[in-house]
Amino acid sequence: MEPFSGSHADSQYADSRTLDDLHSFVQRYPRLFVLTGAGISTDSGIPGYRDDNGEWKRSPPITLQEFLGTIAMRQRYWARSMVGWPVVADAQPNAAHTALARLEAAGHVPTLVTQNVDGLHQRAGSRDVIELHGGINGVTCLDCGMQHTRASIQQTLEAENPGLLNVTAETTADGDAHLEWHDLEAFRIPACSNCGGLLKPAVVFFGESVPRERVEAASHALDAADAVLVVGSSLMVYSGYRFCVWAQKAGKPVVAINLGRTRADPLLSLKIAAPCADALTALAGRLVPD
Repeated sequence: MEPFSGSHADSQYADSRTLDDLHSFVQRYPRLFVLTGAGISTDSGIPGYRDDNGEWKRSPPITLQEFLGTIAMRQRYWARSMVGWPVVADAQPNAAHTALARLEAAGHVPTLVTQNVDGLHQRAGSRDVIELHGGINGVTCLDCGMQHTRASIQQTLEAENPGLLNVTAETTADGDAHLEWHDLEAFRIPACSNCGGLLKPAVVFFGESVPRERVEAASHALDAADAVLVVGSSLMVYSGYRFCVWAQKAGKPVVAINLGRTRADPLLSLKIAAPCADALTALAGRLVPD
């Protein structure tokens, strides 16, 4: 396919010209492979990981090696998760999630791939969603394989660690609260109710590979699409960035809606530097009849 000839957006908010470009882009490439990141959920009250330059706002999330390595790191993780998980669990879909669900219903988004673990796309009505990094609402026993709901684990955490019940702290997109508790050695981590084994959230930690079947499903969706639309992601993590690289190799244009720098900026045919909800609501308003 020929590259889209629309102009790039330099201002912080999209103007009518850039929204016209986005609308024209989707008219020319109507079947979109949509890839979303943490920036689409900030309007739902879930803070993102990175600043406008793509740098960490706080310390990086825990790695799989750290989580499996010591009891102390698991105590730290679960204490922070106990405080932060309710922020993600109680969040509601915002206008950006709703707009993408409308675009899916109209046939413009056959498959949506998200790097988020908050489940807000599904709650907004999107049906064909691939969660690259899993979902925060599930917990897996690494010993017997039993699946638990995160809500049930929260009940256990709160019952066994009442000292953290009234503690609040800033939370990131995976429910990790920015908390350094003085009494971590006394924190009781949850165990599998079936076998007493080691529990891990059903999400892909840093240092852990995305399951092959998810990557393959997303790759097939990319093959079937006309173009890529990135929404609210800096693409600093390769698990998402690779789809932009693959799209370029396949001759499919890539457009991004994002405030701040992305790793794929040199690959973009069009960039809309605007809040996700504003740009997607305007796009859906033009493409989807009420």
